[in-house]
Amino acid sequence: MEEFQQSASHLSTSIQQSFHTRYSISVQDALNALPHSFTITDPHISGHPIIFASRGFSKMSGYSNDEIIGRNGRVFQGPKTNRSSVMEIREAIREERALQITLLNYRKDGTPFWLLFHLTPVFDHKDGRVVYFLAVQVPIIKRGHGSGLSDDEPGLMREIVFGSCRREVCSDSPIELGRVLSLDSDTRGLNIEETCEASEAEKRKAATAINNVLSVLTTYSECSGKRCSLLGAGIISSSLNISLGRIKQSFVLTDTHFPDMPIVYASDAFLKLTGYARHEVLWRNCRFLSGADTDTSAIEQIKICIKAEQACTVRILNYRKNKTTFWNLLHISPIRNATGKIAYMVGVQLEEGCKRQQESCGLSPEMKQLSCVGAVRVAVRSSSIGAGSSKS
Repeated sequence: MEEFQQSASHLSTSIQQSFHTRYSISVQDALNALPHSFTITDPHISGHPIIFASRGFSKMSGYSNDEIIGRNGRVFQGPKTNRSSVMEIREAIREERALQITLLNYRKDGTPFWLLFHLTPVFDHKDGRVVYFLAVQVPIIKRGHGSGLSDDEPGLMREIVFGSCRREVCSDSPIELGRVLSLDSDTRGLNIEETCEASEAEKRKAATAINNVLSVLTTYSECSGKRCSLLGAGIISSSLNISLGRIKQSFVLTDTHFPDMPIVYASDAFLKLTGYARHEVLWRNCRFLSGADTDTSAIEQIKICIKAEQACTVRILNYRKNKTTFWNLLHISPIRNATGKIAYMVGVQLEEGCKRQQESCGLSPEMKQLSCVGAVRVAVRSSSIGAGSSKS
């Protein structure tokens, strides 16, 4: 018993140090002020425990904060949680990348419920190392029942049901908590193929939550008065993050596998060109750079090229954060990994003014853009080859 108490005390100390060495105490109040359901875990502590859980998550799961902190996320899984989904989560954590899937979880009283689970690593920008994992949980909501509730209304939690799923999986009759199985000790009944589809609105809600949480973390890491490096996030590995950081041109990477093709990496030069901070860019579609006078035909040309998985160059009027405009010579190209599959789309931005000053720019705009695409392609392929080696 004494050994157990010492172990629990050590874990508690590790959790406190994990969070408070990077942020001021006030960050917890700021995070709890957010309406979202989310948890933050530390992969560097044994057992990969939860070190922060939002009030929204406690309300959704039925567990108190004391019952959540220090525990692994598998405590919320149960006998009908899809085994393959659990393995996808573990693989994403191992590869230090983001993941968005639907998942069947269980409340404290044993009732199952479907949610959209969005996981993303949080990187230390000083050395590119993953320091945390952020997991946002968006409940999949009953539709077509005339509840009249909006996503932000307090009574909405009563509407979390399973109508779009198969009845045998989505039964909301309570089960005893003791029957909720730990995935590490018993995997019976977990290989179930049924899933619950999230709506586009729920996917956007997850992306918004990710942005809001990262914004708070970034703000309080900067303002804590402690010597800590700026934190950011993306779905790319730490090694790729470092390699891309060496490329000095303005570019973004978008992921075609996620809804609305969000930006998952933005270079420092892109942030300088547009005036946005990194946390204001990640997980957004590039169309936020468009405005009232942006030519819709240019946007349509971009969409056609992306759909055809082909490279293209367009001249498009874009807007900075301060609402000033600039003509963007935008080159878009697919980026394939070592297996030949498209991993990302890269967008290279070049302000048109440089075209009229080729002597000072050195290379022509076309050559500058192709050079950037080549450097990104090398970084992505090298990273994917390294990931493949680590799996063997």
